[in-house]
Amino acid sequence: MKKTTRFILFSTITFLGMLSMVQAQTTISGTINDETGSPLAFANISIKNSFAGTSADENGNFSFEVDLTGTQVLQANFLGFEPFSQEIRLSGKSIKVSIVLKEKFNELKAVTVTAGSFEASDKKKAAVLKPLDIVTTAGAMGDIGGAIRTLPGTTTVGESGRLFVRGGSSEETQTYIDGMHVPVAYTSGAPNIAVRGRFNPFLFKGTIFNTGGYSAEYGQALSSVLLLNTKGFDRKERLDISLMSIGAGLAGTKVWDKTTFTASLDYTNLTPYFGVAKQRFEVEDAWNAISGAISLRQKTGKAGILRLYATVNDSRSGLKIFDFYATDHQLSYHTHNTNYFVNASWMTPIRQKLVLRTGVSYTDDQNDIEYGKLNLDNELKELHIKSNITYLPSPKVSIKLGGEYIANTQQFNRRDYDINNSSAFAEASIFASKNFVIKAGGRIEHDDYLNQTQFSPRLSSAVKLGKKGQISLAYGQFYQNPPSQFTQETRDLKFRRADHYIMNYQINKNGRLLRTEVYYKNYKNLLRYTDQSNPYTYRQDGDGYASGLDVFFKDTKSIKNSKFWISYSYLLTERKYHDFPESATPNYAAKHQASIVYKYWLSQWNSYISTTATYSSPRPYNNPNQTAFNAEKTKAYRSVSLSWSYLPKPNWVVFASVSNIFGFKNSFGYEYAEIPDINGQYASHEILPAADRFFFIGCFVTLSRKGNLNQVDKLN
Repeated sequence: MKKTTRFILFSTITFLGMLSMVQAQTTISGTINDETGSPLAFANISIKNSFAGTSADENGNFSFEVDLTGTQVLQANFLGFEPFSQEIRLSGKSIKVSIVLKEKFNELKAVTVTAGSFEASDKKKAAVLKPLDIVTTAGAMGDIGGAIRTLPGTTTVGESGRLFVRGGSSEETQTYIDGMHVPVAYTSGAPNIAVRGRFNPFLFKGTIFNTGGYSAEYGQALSSVLLLNTKGFDRKERLDISLMSIGAGLAGTKVWDKTTFTASLDYTNLTPYFGVAKQRFEVEDAWNAISGAISLRQKTGKAGILRLYATVNDSRSGLKIFDFYATDHQLSYHTHNTNYFVNASWMTPIRQKLVLRTGVSYTDDQNDIEYGKLNLDNELKELHIKSNITYLPSPKVSIKLGGEYIANTQQFNRRDYDINNSSAFAEASIFASKNFVIKAGGRIEHDDYLNQTQFSPRLSSAVKLGKKGQISLAYGQFYQNPPSQFTQETRDLKFRRADHYIMNYQINKNGRLLRTEVYYKNYKNLLRYTDQSNPYTYRQDGDGYASGLDVFFKDTKSIKNSKFWISYSYLLTERKYHDFPESATPNYAAKHQASIVYKYWLSQWNSYISTTATYSSPRPYNNPNQTAFNAEKTKAYRSVSLSWSYLPKPNWVVFASVSNIFGFKNSFGYEYAEIPDINGQYASHEILPAADRFFFIGCFVTLSRKGNLNQVDKLN
């Protein structure tokens, strides 16, 4: 009897327990989608801290049963999306839920402001070119500026060699290395003879060319800034040997655990070249230079890096240039330039969300110039100190605060002029979503020499259109000191000003990139001569504008083993300044500029072939023998250049190039005498390039202990 009772009791308890379990089972079903309503197939849905859960089907539908009761947490996860969680109460009744996951923010997938900015980088998704493109562009001859001139927004001014951007003069563009100012970015030269950039393009891992609307971090530039970022920590030891038709070079890299050190020595002498390729001017001392550089990279802490770069360059040249008033219209022009440049910068995290960047640079540029019997010696010294802190409160927000100080001393005619500039800047980048970003900032500058203070607001934004396209907008006010030849006469001056308005559309799809950009730039406070024949009587009520359209198309897919890009610029600009009696287009501005760059990897010959075609429409210049101002036009500029890189061995490359291979007869207008002759006519002299073509050939060898370093990485 007792056994029977126990059995009945046990069976009853078991039945009631099973019954309670059945009653406690709850069915949870629903859908899971992204913010656009698209189903997230095979997303995971589960109850937190349990084994209950399932995966959605291909339509985002799901259903599962759970035997828990009370308040529980329903969670959902899908790769690339923010985790989802929601409290639910389980009581045995069916539950239907609709889950929407937000895409996880990823800066690499987010929209990027591209208005006014061209980037050459291996890693940045906004990059237009790679560092390799800078080096291998035919006609650039290894000059960074030469490659940049194949991008829209620039004008080819062959008698200068400097960068002229969107109707601005060359002094309106400033250069920075690792964020530090480079006041003398070009080699020295004679009047109407093109110069080139001072720095080796292989030094840099990334280049950003801003044609306008740039960050509040940068000042003292009315039109453009060129930002050069040096390479980081190099883990490979090597010895590089260069033998060239114009000189030779040697560079070596040594690597330790936390330190890498590179030293280089280069010698250039154009005497043999001028002996073969005749020039239009008489050479008395062919351009020759010797330069040395050291580069140090030191890891600090867990993620910091100290960069040090120092270079010294000594160059000489002597030639006879045209002079209206010399007996035979020729005067000797001899230059001796010595340039010292030191740049040190340090980047390190100081807390989890704070990054410190600080740097100092020093330049000493000395020019000994003899022009006939005149002594035109001058010297520039500049100390630049800058620090900024970046605060990253979240992946979507970045706040930068910083300040800088520039002490600039210039010497003309044995007189020194000290110009000290102090600045503070702030800028915030806010990603409202991966499809919309806004950058807002400002910069305040005070110049001791002018005793002037100005505030410069900067604003830019971008909106993503679909997966591949976007629109960017930028606005900013930009200030720059008056030219030094004016500030040395009086301090009663103020900053020149330019306001930028930019709109950009970009689409990047299937290896093809299309950029179109329209802009308007308004100039104020330009210097204008009160007496047009006397540059020392002036007022600052000059003004001007520049507006235009820039188009850039790059294709790396359509032609096998090839890449090409096409650039076109349309420019309308006028200004009333200096000796202009009326508003007119300056002589360094061309209405149309176009370039086509094509590169092909010829694998069966281990060769990389590049060609560049450039066209620039006629530029205006003033003929004082005519009543109309700036009514004359130069010839259109035309050039087709070709380069060939051949690898006989993996660690050898033979490079040959020729600029203007078809020998187009380019002319840069005329210069005129300052005084008319007895007939009232001003004598003229045509400005021509030193030669119609330039040839170059070189052999570059890389040696390493393991023998696995080669030149292919530079070319392919």
